[in-house]
Amino acid sequence: MGQLVSKRNVLARGVHFSTNEDGPPRYSSHHFDSTVHRNHDLRIPPTIVVSDEESRFVAELRRSSVYSTMDLVPQLEHYANSLPRQMTRSRPSLETLRKTFEVSDLGNEESQDPPEKAPVRFGWIVGVMVRCMLNIWGVILFLRLSWITSQAGIVLTCVIILMSVVVTSVTALSISAIATNGRVVSGGAYFMISRTLGPEIGGPIGVVFSFANALACALNTVGFAEVVRDLMLEFNVVMIDSVNDVRIVGVITVTVLLLISLAGMEWESKAQILFFLVLLISFADYFVGTVIPPDIEKQAVGIFGYRGDIFVENLTPNWRGSQGSFFQMFAIFFPAAIGILSGANISGDLKDPATAIPKGTLMAIFWTTLSYLGITVTVGACVVRDASGNKSDILTGNSTDGCVGLACNLGWNFTDCIQSQSCQYGLANSVKVLGQVSGFYYLITAGVFAASLSSALGFLVSAPKVFQCLCKDKIYPYIIFFAKGYGKNNEPLRAYILCYLIAVAFILIAELNTIAALISNFFLCSYSLINFSCFHASITNSPGWRPSFHYYSKWTALFGAVISVVLMFLFTWWAALITFCIIFFLFGYVNYNKPKINWGSSVQAGTYNMALSYSVSLTGVEDHVKNFRPQCLVLTGPPNQRPALVDFVGSFTKHVSLMICGDIILVGDRTTRPRDATDSLVKWMNKRKVRSFYTPLSAETLRAGAKHLLQASGLGKLKPNTLVLGFKGNWRESAPESIEDYINTIYDTFDSNYCLCILRMMDGLDISDDLEYEGLIRNNMFTSQTNDEEAGDSDQIKTVFQNDQGKKTIDVYWIADDGGLTLLVPYLFTRRKRWHRCKVRVFIVGDEQNMEEGRNQFRLDISDVIVMTDIEKRPHSKSLSRFVDSVAPFRLFDEQQEGISVQELRQNAPWKISDKEFEAFKLKSESKVRLNEIIRKNSQHTALVLVSLPVPQSDCPSALYMAWLDTLTCGLHCPAVLIRGNQQNVLTFYCQ
Repeated sequence: MGQLVSKRNVLARGVHFSTNEDGPPRYSSHHFDSTVHRNHDLRIPPTIVVSDEESRFVAELRRSSVYSTMDLVPQLEHYANSLPRQMTRSRPSLETLRKTFEVSDLGNEESQDPPEKAPVRFGWIVGVMVRCMLNIWGVILFLRLSWITSQAGIVLTCVIILMSVVVTSVTALSISAIATNGRVVSGGAYFMISRTLGPEIGGPIGVVFSFANALACALNTVGFAEVVRDLMLEFNVVMIDSVNDVRIVGVITVTVLLLISLAGMEWESKAQILFFLVLLISFADYFVGTVIPPDIEKQAVGIFGYRGDIFVENLTPNWRGSQGSFFQMFAIFFPAAIGILSGANISGDLKDPATAIPKGTLMAIFWTTLSYLGITVTVGACVVRDASGNKSDILTGNSTDGCVGLACNLGWNFTDCIQSQSCQYGLANSVKVLGQVSGFYYLITAGVFAASLSSALGFLVSAPKVFQCLCKDKIYPYIIFFAKGYGKNNEPLRAYILCYLIAVAFILIAELNTIAALISNFFLCSYSLINFSCFHASITNSPGWRPSFHYYSKWTALFGAVISVVLMFLFTWWAALITFCIIFFLFGYVNYNKPKINWGSSVQAGTYNMALSYSVSLTGVEDHVKNFRPQCLVLTGPPNQRPALVDFVGSFTKHVSLMICGDIILVGDRTTRPRDATDSLVKWMNKRKVRSFYTPLSAETLRAGAKHLLQASGLGKLKPNTLVLGFKGNWRESAPESIEDYINTIYDTFDSNYCLCILRMMDGLDISDDLEYEGLIRNNMFTSQTNDEEAGDSDQIKTVFQNDQGKKTIDVYWIADDGGLTLLVPYLFTRRKRWHRCKVRVFIVGDEQNMEEGRNQFRLDISDVIVMTDIEKRPHSKSLSRFVDSVAPFRLFDEQQEGISVQELRQNAPWKISDKEFEAFKLKSESKVRLNEIIRKNSQHTALVLVSLPVPQSDCPSALYMAWLDTLTCGLHCPAVLIRGNQQNVLTFYCQ
């Protein structure tokens, strides 16, 4: 034994431990002395220093793994955060691990902060079980349970208790599952629901649940004040009158409870333990009183001790009055069971919430259920339903003629009060039966005091804790002020004051009987959502749902959710409607504002499951022309540099079809592109409310990148069928290889059987110069943003597609029958709010009557169909000469150079157009020039122009085709779109 100790001491001298509250000890190899290395032949890898931005320690020593000195062994604190960006701050990145150098033995200095006094933390007994039991043992136990037993009988009262326990037990199982699925901090039910179902559901519940706890504090305080007033009346003490006496005592009481709460959780816990001891003494006093032989005074009020005939008589119900029904009794009793969340509500003050909440809550339900059942059975076996309290009603002889009631067999005649219904004692008439049965009456009164005060104190503590957590999450405005905590326990002093003011207000002015119904519904709504949270998290099959508490079922959780809602409407239907109206209003506010919060909720997991399921199911469905949607792959580059192209496609795909922004990163841009560029650009699109995916791709050339995106983008049926490009406005100044790359991308699109759109703006699409590319884009958009608003607002430049177009026209030049895409896109534009007043004009070549019939059958709301009868005319010489001049730099002029063959000239400039090729395509070139003249004449100032895109033949030179595209859309003051379908129908006038 001594040898073992000596080894431990040697090891302790050689090892330097670095500890903190949030993680396990860590050590470094260079703190082992030489003797340890010699004696035990230890080979410890050297350590590295890893900085953590959010830690109070500037540098920490972490042990490296056997693979590499840069590679750390598993560290528990790395898994404390749920956001990927936070986790990688303390763990070396893959890029770091890929580097060739390794760091070893980097110093051993650690920053030492002065030790702070540890906050008070509670175990499962004091923190959860005792607290829940105190809230469940309320005034209903002492003042209503005996009356419910007289009405419903022992059997049905036990059924009512067990039904309530079923609801609370199922909810407790759901709470246990959620509480053990990760670390639970302060916030209780709100924290559990919000982190499981998201802020949209969690936010409303946080507001409602906090308010319900504040009102419950007021109600329990009033219950205590009424008992004090009745006690004062027994001694003929009146301050003002019965109503104002309750107000005075209530305000004084809640003020004292506030002072206890402000003193800290340690004092509050001591007060709760004191109340708990008082309650245990009162229980003992009651059960002792049941076995004490009753004297004449007790018998006069209907107490006869344990008797079988009384027990049998009280087994069956005896409904009386307007509230005489099973369900009314259930509604009166159920609020006694709403205290099961008291332990969870102070989860931030528990040593181990994951262990304490399940164990403490379930044990509290078990013991309180036994106590309720025990009191029901014992009081039903000792006390008759009706008694006069008059000692003169004792029977002096053996004759019982004319005597009514069970007491006749026990030597008492309560016939007069039974027949006149004027009995003031007995189970059915007195609420003080437990005190009368007990050995010492005023110990039961002390128990009532303890029950009401402990519940009031528990709710007064719970409401600020939950509200503080809600305020910290910044879901609702104007309440962040109450998020600040004070002291070692981070006490929400401001929220305490707010809860106190609410409680005082309702003690003074509220109609508490009405508010009581709302409180029960608020708590039932919380139970319902807790159960639904557990069910939803289970049914989504998320890998992140791994509760260590396994004694739950998703179907029992669903049952608990449904039965809670049913009980809400059966108890008080109007209160249930008010509760749901409040929830829906608060839900709508959060859903509209969409707070920048990501808690990894089960709603996200459910959305993923549905998206995956629907995507897979779509793969087995054949395409139909009626369901065609233009699913667009948009080569935007960084989307914030070409907002017009993004807005153009978004105008006809938003809420309609798929949009993917493809960003082809060329070789020269890879090193300058920051690592978090994708996150910044996605934030930019979200701020712009663009419903699109963003896909960056590294490639050697534009053509290679576009080809890869065309082949690999999308998933199943959610795959692009249309490529959208921006017009290459600087084609004349560009390198010939760049033009070839651009035109070959168009060729590849047609070869892949994709539709194609090319957008041209008068001022161009690329606004990187306006954004001061070197400054704003690189330093602002492509760097890590701490403020999401700055990331989205920094370059939100408005484009023409975001303006209201009024009553302008959309002109469509449907030159070629491409399947109908040229007509479908403008129709989708007119469905948007900013474009819905625009009229669509279609310019065609051919039979007007044929198009008129098609217009009606296609149902595209085309206002005019115009036949271009002068399309065959020869273009003006000025327009033609402008086209020839634009092509001149790309021509070989081989016929003017004698002695040199075309092949020799092409060796130096293979991209240029020979005279033979230029002459072969002369008529086609002239038709493009003529069409441009017509477009400029009719559509100079329209909202949008769409022109059928010519499909190039394989032998058409790239520069000549580029000149055609330029000619078709030049000289316009509005956006122009060159569009071409894939020759397959996207429109039909049949219904099948």
